[in-house]
Amino acid sequence: MIYDIEHVTTYSYEASVASTRCAIRLTPRDSKGQRVLRSRVEAAPAPEATRENVDFFGNRVVEAMIREAHARLRISVSARVEVEREEPPAACLTPSWESVSRAAGAAKTLSRESPVHWLFPGRQTPLHAPVTDYARESFPPGRPALEGAEELMRRIKADFAYDPNATHVATPLAAAFAARGGVCQDFAHIMIAGLRGLSLPAAYVSGYIRTSPPPGQPRLEGADASHAWVALWCGEPFGWIHLDPTNAMYADDNHIVVAIGRDYADVSPIDGVIVGAGRQALAVSVDIKAVGGAQ
Repeated sequence: MIYDIEHVTTYSYEASVASTRCAIRLTPRDSKGQRVLRSRVEAAPAPEATRENVDFFGNRVVEAMIREAHARLRISVSARVEVEREEPPAACLTPSWESVSRAAGAAKTLSRESPVHWLFPGRQTPLHAPVTDYARESFPPGRPALEGAEELMRRIKADFAYDPNATHVATPLAAAFAARGGVCQDFAHIMIAGLRGLSLPAAYVSGYIRTSPPPGQPRLEGADASHAWVALWCGEPFGWIHLDPTNAMYADDNHIVVAIGRDYADVSPIDGVIVGAGRQALAVSVDIKAVGGAQ
């Protein structure tokens, strides 16, 4: 499947901003089952300087410095991406969750691929006993790791209401868990915190879901903007398996990966510093189209 992606973010400021320095993490990344054919990042006003690099986790980051005074900042990202993911393995064939935990803790490397980076609490994924206990129900002794994760994913979908008004980007994990509602970011954080509470390596994945589903298929939750899901390391030789708790499904060709981190704080789409005062308004639009009328 080949997709054309257009993502536009517009900031409107109450008072003119003297300068802006920002880091943009909106360019899809090359990864297993996904290839970026082309991409472009533009900003208005035009930056005085830009620099692109790849962070420790393999995400593409564009840094921009804008020194022209402005009351409005528009950042647009366009990309063409080819996605062809493998079917996930049979969950029952993966190692027991206890053996996956032991293997992750025994890793002898701190390279980007090491599962050890994904075992510990993050700024937005602290260990929280009620979340750990909730996850533990899906992991009785000896159960295959992916089988337990699949059940946990489906329970989150069943037990939590998708409600964009229930939380905001800074809502603590404990509050979202207690409210039993939120958006994809909250559900991913809850699943990650639960898995890590059991010493299982889990990563936060940001990206997109296909906006317009094929005829006869339902529209997926989270398709209006950036989406988020979870990757679980299932030991060798299975590696990382992506699960989407918002939609209770494995990530497939409808999912486009942008960035991977320990939680949202690692992969915030745009962050930085402005020199100015007053309030600001934010508008985001995302459009994803399959190329050539593919279904």
